[in-house]
Amino acid sequence: MLVQLAWRNIWRNRRRTLITTASILFAVLFATFMESLQKGAWNNTINNVVNFYVGYAQIHLEGYWDERSLDLAFSGEEVTNLARKAPGVQAVVPRLESYALASTGNNTLVATVIGIDPELEDGMTHLSGRLIAGKYLTPEDQTVLLAAGAAKQLELGVGDTLLLIGQGYHGVNAAGKYPITGIVEFATPELNKSMVCLPLVEAQWLYGADGLVTSLALQLPNQRAIQPALHYLDQQLPDETYEVMDWKAMMPDLLEAKALDSAGNIIVYCILYLIIGFGIFGTILMMIKEREYEFGVLIAIGMRRWRLAMVVWLEIIFLGLLGAMAGILCSTPLVYYFRVNPLRFSGDYASALEKFGFEPIFPTEFRLGIFLTQALVVLAITIVLGLFPFRKLKQLEPVAAMRS
Repeated sequence: MLVQLAWRNIWRNRRRTLITTASILFAVLFATFMESLQKGAWNNTINNVVNFYVGYAQIHLEGYWDERSLDLAFSGEEVTNLARKAPGVQAVVPRLESYALASTGNNTLVATVIGIDPELEDGMTHLSGRLIAGKYLTPEDQTVLLAAGAAKQLELGVGDTLLLIGQGYHGVNAAGKYPITGIVEFATPELNKSMVCLPLVEAQWLYGADGLVTSLALQLPNQRAIQPALHYLDQQLPDETYEVMDWKAMMPDLLEAKALDSAGNIIVYCILYLIIGFGIFGTILMMIKEREYEFGVLIAIGMRRWRLAMVVWLEIIFLGLLGAMAGILCSTPLVYYFRVNPLRFSGDYASALEKFGFEPIFPTEFRLGIFLTQALVVLAITIVLGLFPFRKLKQLEPVAAMRS
């Protein structure tokens, strides 16, 4: 009966109900969109770095990831055979990574040179799908793939020749001239400005590291498969010789930046929820003030105060539920639209993002948990503020209320 009475009461003043519901709706809508945009942007950045280059996990010689020295290359055949037996590992992708001075004419840049097995690399990072000009590598090629940003800086295209000069394994000279067979567009700006890809055999010849690799990237189906694979490899590989690292251990700066950004968003959420709380509380005060005469009459004719307070509390709960559900319904198509059509920035803001290593594309994260979390937070605020009528009605004097 109390529930039915509360439901009828909120529609006695439709304008107040609609205004309160609308304020909660827009609060849920704004909070949901902001949360989904933040998570979507970070997931996009992490996927670009992890899935398009680093991989979910890698095997190196102990200390390689800190020093990134070519002298810490190793023969990967035995380790590769062992890694293939790890649970969840779909493929083991060998790489030989180093640096070189890339030049042509008067243009130069410091390039990240990576020797790859074209077939295995394409199976994990889908490198061939990022070609914007030319063709993909084959294992026997003596050509290079050049990142689009590096090609623009060096003013090179498909068919032009790139000169690489550097230091090879244990100090040997590394120098070579290579035709550019293709231009690739990396989603991560940092990779797009410096990456040069060679067939693994050719990179081993260039750096005097025949049969050696600097890392073995593990192709895994998802993040849940990381820990079982790492646990197996930690048990099988000697700790003093090899290091097995997941992407979080290899990229702590990315995780710290994400945590810092999330902390900043919490402050914004707190301010937003504070504004929402004051708006709802104002509605509650207005509701109680307008109905003092009604409350005085009901108490005078014998209605228990706690029952009356419960009815008012239920009215406020209904307002919160209506606003939260309306917020979810309105935010769902909005978030989905920007998931399919992500925000794309240009100009100075895009340049600033690229300097910090972010792609200037912000898709939203379309996940049920985001919608429910924001709706439940706003609903919880409503429930807590709805307790105020209990205190107010406990102190209410029927005669004074009816006279007012």
